[in-house]
Amino acid sequence: MHTSRKQFLLLLLLATCFVWSCKTVQPPASAKGNNNIEGESFVLANTTSSNFLYASIVKGSVSVRSTYLPSDSGSITYQEGTDFTINYKKGTIARTLKSRIPNYANHSLFEKINFNQNEAKNYSNNPYFIWVDYATNKNEILVDSMDQSQYLRAFKNKLERGVPVNIISYGNSIAAGMESTNDQLRFQNRWINHLKTLFPTSNIKLEDATLPGYTTLEAIAYWEAYIGRKNPDLVLLGWGMNEANIGGMTPSDYKRNLITLAQKSKQFKNAEVVIYSCFRPNENWRFASHKMELYTQAAKEAAATANCAYVDVYGVYEKVFARKNQPSLLSNNINHPNNFGHWLYLRAFMNVVF
Repeated sequence: MHTSRKQFLLLLLLATCFVWSCKTVQPPASAKGNNNIEGESFVLANTTSSNFLYASIVKGSVSVRSTYLPSDSGSITYQEGTDFTINYKKGTIARTLKSRIPNYANHSLFEKINFNQNEAKNYSNNPYFIWVDYATNKNEILVDSMDQSQYLRAFKNKLERGVPVNIISYGNSIAAGMESTNDQLRFQNRWINHLKTLFPTSNIKLEDATLPGYTTLEAIAYWEAYIGRKNPDLVLLGWGMNEANIGGMTPSDYKRNLITLAQKSKQFKNAEVVIYSCFRPNENWRFASHKMELYTQAAKEAAATANCAYVDVYGVYEKVFARKNQPSLLSNNINHPNNFGHWLYLRAFMNVVF
């Protein structure tokens, strides 16, 4: 009886402590349902509404400006009611009639179907972007977590031990970060910053070995010069956009080339490899095959065959395109992501579990 009474008192004490902790410990913002978005991009035409990535916008949380970072030179802050209106429940934003926000309807390729950018004097979307910070009550993930631990064991081990790690980015103009406004805003650098928060003692270096405008065919031809003379621990293979253009290459050839690049990196450099897919280019662009889903499948199969990690960028963008129009994410209005687009690449990489 004496022992039972002690056990009862101990259990009562533990239960009391548990209830007290539940009452006093505040859950993180994500657990409350809030989702803070920084620098989401839009192009707005006339007074037509455009969707946020998420609906259910928190009132009082919205900030709209003309530059990606508030600290960027010449940044203009736009005012609700004067320059734009918001439907907080539906998650939409629109210009007003007398808005200072550039009118995308004035773009030379606005609503053009099957367009040839060479026929336009300026086909860039950069002059029309606005950038929005906000909070939403929605907390939907953009991509399911992908367990790639079996392919990145050595990489993780080096991060944990704090020994020097060399990441080489081998890819096309997207991998080169063309049209991102700051090198630190490229998704590779953003991912490295994320890794440093997960592994505080890590020592990571990024080397750029990109070939803007080229394909995996040239990547194989230049492998020795761009990869063979370096000492990578991890190689990021970012190809597919140019392969999927009209006159590019078949998905099967693309797959074979990716396997070759991955195997060469593993065999000759003892490096681990990440193959990542890319998004659909502008659906109204004349020179795309518009079969990116086939090239995405080829990239996924190549990673499986070569026993290397895979990152599903395509899947992230498809969820975004379900709500947002393509020009709002494309700096060149064709196939180059803007700063927010690089953030979407980051989200894909952040969901890789290793």
